[in-house]
Amino acid sequence: MTIKEPIRKVMSIAFSKLHGNGNDFILIDEMNEEIIPDEMKAQFAVVYCERKFGIGADGILFISKSKTADIRMRIFQPDASEAEMCGNGIRCLAKYAFDKDYVKTKAFRVETLAGIMPVHVGYDSDGDFMATINMGPAVFQETHEIDGMTVYSADTGVPHAVVFVGDVSGINLDEVAPKIRHNPVFPKGTNVNFVQITGQSDIVIRTFERGVEGETLSCGTGSTASAIIAAKTGKVHGEVVHVKTAGGPLDITVGDAPLMTGPAETVFTGEITF
Repeated sequence: MTIKEPIRKVMSIAFSKLHGNGNDFILIDEMNEEIIPDEMKAQFAVVYCERKFGIGADGILFISKSKTADIRMRIFQPDASEAEMCGNGIRCLAKYAFDKDYVKTKAFRVETLAGIMPVHVGYDSDGDFMATINMGPAVFQETHEIDGMTVYSADTGVPHAVVFVGDVSGINLDEVAPKIRHNPVFPKGTNVNFVQITGQSDIVIRTFERGVEGETLSCGTGSTASAIIAAKTGKVHGEVVHVKTAGGPLDITVGDAPLMTGPAETVFTGEITF
């Protein structure tokens, strides 16, 4: 049975397409009712994240009501896995919720598998949406030597490996990152970030994402992990680390509870019909 067979009999599906610095998502609104049955959400992500035969996305966001926070976020990835959290995804979900008046104030909380995330949102003077996410305390893990590389690791809602290099542009991510991504020292696998220090409080990163199984234009949890490890190891200084991703900038306020600030944009809305 495919994802289309049971759904085509009963409904068409409205969706929104959003992105945070080029990390793009399909959002399904389940605030009023379940649209995709739980047992089919993973396969739905496999089908519709596909860029040539589907809508195309780095993940599927589901927004629904929460018993413990203002709203709930779930995210399923192109490989059918469900991620614990997503930094760019939560900003996109926050924008959707704010624009739809599902939340009544600029400060609210989002339930995720990684815990409840406090969020503050708004539009700046140029009319651009910005969100600041309290990412919660990062959990620092062991440092490993893998294939001649010093690999730092931390959990910022999802597991991340961080490798500092002289020039991120010279890294063949598809060749190098999987050696870390699938290394047995990471029993659940890991996202992999290559980080270049470009200033006293500035870094450039490229991220190979677990679940996407390739490079994405931006990763919010990866930017957070990279910034706080760079600060912890004394490679950058200052309260705010400016992160340049391929899709755009993020600001990470480092500390006991890191804050991630960045944009989110709605690309288009549509309907899947059968």
